[in-house]
Amino acid sequence: MAQPKIELDGLLAFPLTPFTEGLELNLDAFAENVESHVAAGAGALFVACGTGEFSSLSPEEHAAILRKAREVVSGRVPVWVGAGGGAASARAGIAAAEAGGADGVLLLPPYLVTGPPSGLVDHVRYAVGDSSIPVIVYHRSTGVFTPNSAVELLDIPSVVGLKDGFGDVELMSRIITTIRSVDTDRAREFLFFNGLPTAEVSARAYAAVGVARYSSAVHCFAPEIAARFHRALAENDDAVMEALLAGFYLPLVALRDEGQGFAVSLVKAAARLRGDKVGSVRPPLVEPTADQIARLEKIVDDGFAVLKSVGTGA
Repeated sequence: MAQPKIELDGLLAFPLTPFTEGLELNLDAFAENVESHVAAGAGALFVACGTGEFSSLSPEEHAAILRKAREVVSGRVPVWVGAGGGAASARAGIAAAEAGGADGVLLLPPYLVTGPPSGLVDHVRYAVGDSSIPVIVYHRSTGVFTPNSAVELLDIPSVVGLKDGFGDVELMSRIITTIRSVDTDRAREFLFFNGLPTAEVSARAYAAVGVARYSSAVHCFAPEIAARFHRALAENDDAVMEALLAGFYLPLVALRDEGQGFAVSLVKAAARLRGDKVGSVRPPLVEPTADQIARLEKIVDDGFAVLKSVGTGA
């Protein structure tokens, strides 16, 4: 059965998963987190994904997060959810997402092992099974596709897009061109996303090859900055983008690169600085040092200073 056309426009937000001091799931804080994303103008929410520490969650926690997100959002924006792991876990996750009423699934790469391109396509096919929920495949790590294997995803009706977290713009350009050259409605409507950490840094390069959609981790703690950059990208306002990149995003990335897993840990730390009750990260992720948090606070302050200088652009 053909999928209806999927619209995922605007800023795509990936809410954090809050934990208590004992690292238990904090659903009340999660509800506040979700509401803040919607109030800040997120076009869609992707819960329990990479930024939401998918790999650390139990199936019961995963289901509770989806349930709470749908309750809070109440249909105002689409709610997508992560699934992944080994083949059976990915299949169970997609089935649970469909049963839980999610609007779609972000299918994360296979756990630990990989295979040839044909095996990756078979992994997606097995994970999807007979479900009809829309699925976006995350292209990264153990799940990197070739142009030819990416085209084979068109044969899986539930798969509606590919999100790139691998970071090879040339490969992504070849994948896009190969899929579009199929010249069918399905190929023309297939969606592509920039899923690199701190995606704003690479946003212009990806937009140039036809990947304008991206997910913004910055929306978790500075949605005003994220929204301003997103507007500047849509308007090809290089002056604003360069000001925000130089004054905020590049220093943030430099700090992020100091620690493994900081693409999540720093975001949680920045959200705490803003006053959000998100708690700390679950292991094996680690928290930034006091010095790193102090530098993070300055980077965020500098970002808001740049935002003030460039104006809202509204």
